Amino acid sequence: MNLDFTNRVVIVTGAAQGIGQGIARAFRESGAIVHLADIDSEGVHQAAKEVDGAAHAVDLSRQSAASGLVDQVVAAHGRLDILALAAGGVCGHLGRKLKELNESNWRAVFEANVETVLWLAQAAAKVMRKAGWGRIVTISSSAGLRPSFTGSHAYTAAKHAVVGLTKQLSVDLAPFGITVNSVAPGLVLSNPSTRIQWAGYGDEGQQRFLQAVHTRRLGRAEDIAAAVLFLASEQASWISGEVLSVNGGRS
Repeated sequence: MNLDFTNRVVIVTGAAQGIGQGIARAFRESGAIVHLADIDSEGVHQAAKEVDGAAHAVDLSRQSAASGLVDQVVAAHGRLDILALAAGGVCGHLGRKLKELNESNWRAVFEANVETVLWLAQAAAKVMRKAGWGRIVTISSSAGLRPSFTGSHAYTAAKHAVVGLTKQLSVDLAPFGITVNSVAPGLVLSNPSTRIQWAGYGDEGQQRFLQAVHTRRLGRAEDIAAAVLFLASEQASWISGEVLSVNGGRS
């Protein structure tokens, strides 16, 4: 199966590092025109140089900013074909106990993980509906399907919300040729938070974790990118509203 994205226009969020950057690189290597977006200005500009894409430093949890990014991309190319929405994470709240939650840290996680998906999908849908074709792939998490090993109430709730939003967007958009799916990664050491989480297990905990993974290894950004590219392809045109777990077969 040859996944060819020549001249497809793609926005990848959370692209300054890790999974997002891996997705952006995979699309570019498959021929796409790639726009990398992230709130981390220095990181996204560096990633764009490495990937050979266009950088956008923007806070996509703001509706106006998401709409502005879509307008900018469409003005440059006359189209927008694919959204790969990898922005999110624990936002520095790894392992935060229930008693430590407050309005600020709860909202920060939901803004990064859920609102970035909502506002970009809303803005892109206008363009994709007119074209009669589009692909939206969200990055949820194993934490969106079950309790999280991060211990973060906000992250677990936010990723469950991403899964629900993915399914609801599919109901709304699939009749117009726009499929909406999600990839739910297992543990991928792709950023400082995941590395801290992994180190916190200790040697014995790490071994127990790997024994529960059928492939006996952690994930790589490339593993997640491969799943995203499939769901964004022509070959996946009859798949929508689904969540694909990419976790090495974790028991």
